[in-house]
Amino acid sequence: MDRNKIRDLLERVQSGEIGIEEAMLALKTLPYEDIGFAVTDSHRALRTGYPEVIYCKGKTIGQITAIVEKLSRNHQTIIATKATDEIYDAVKKIKADAVYRKEARLILIGGPPMRRSDKIILVITAGTSDIPVAEEAAVTAEAMGNRVERLFDVGVAGIHRLFDKVDKLFSANVIIVAAGMDGALASIIGGLVDKPVIAVPTSVGYGASFEGLSALLTMLNCCSPGVAAVNIDNGFGAGYFAGMINQSGG
Repeated sequence: MDRNKIRDLLERVQSGEIGIEEAMLALKTLPYEDIGFAVTDSHRALRTGYPEVIYCKGKTIGQITAIVEKLSRNHQTIIATKATDEIYDAVKKIKADAVYRKEARLILIGGPPMRRSDKIILVITAGTSDIPVAEEAAVTAEAMGNRVERLFDVGVAGIHRLFDKVDKLFSANVIIVAAGMDGALASIIGGLVDKPVIAVPTSVGYGASFEGLSALLTMLNCCSPGVAAVNIDNGFGAGYFAGMINQSGG
């Protein structure tokens, strides 16, 4: 149950529209509900103020739709990550307002979020192949009510492409950098700006990139201050973290 629903419930009790017992029944599912194969958290939006999230990979379509049904009773907005066309088709049948952001592999359930900050989160990729992970980060941050701008394919193989857009770097409040191969772009950007940089290693690259491990190690060993790295292909984690920073005055 999100904060707006709790507030509405308390106001209805205060006005005498409903009684205490009825209100207690409405709160019965707080803070979680055990449905056998999952324990759905109906309290997350109230605790954190941010959407509940379903990680789809490894779950059956039946499990995902059952979780969606349970969570949608208590959450205004739900994000489903690492989704597929088949998963979206099944979710759409039970939640007509579901929207599939295919490039990001994200399903958004619920209405568009209220803008919480006009400060800019800039999402950058080293190459075009990094865009799916970057889009996961961008759409996640947007679903949290942030203003997001994108700057794609400006990696170190042609760094002049980045310098032509340097005004975007300086106008951003938080920067997310998605890069595979050598993962060097985050270090360069970290040395140019005075805002936090979140580095996302992607599993893009030839054999010795070890499916993103090379980029991850480069980002962890970054010599530029103010750069933090998330896990390989974890665009969601980067977008969520950037959103929290953006709305906390960071």
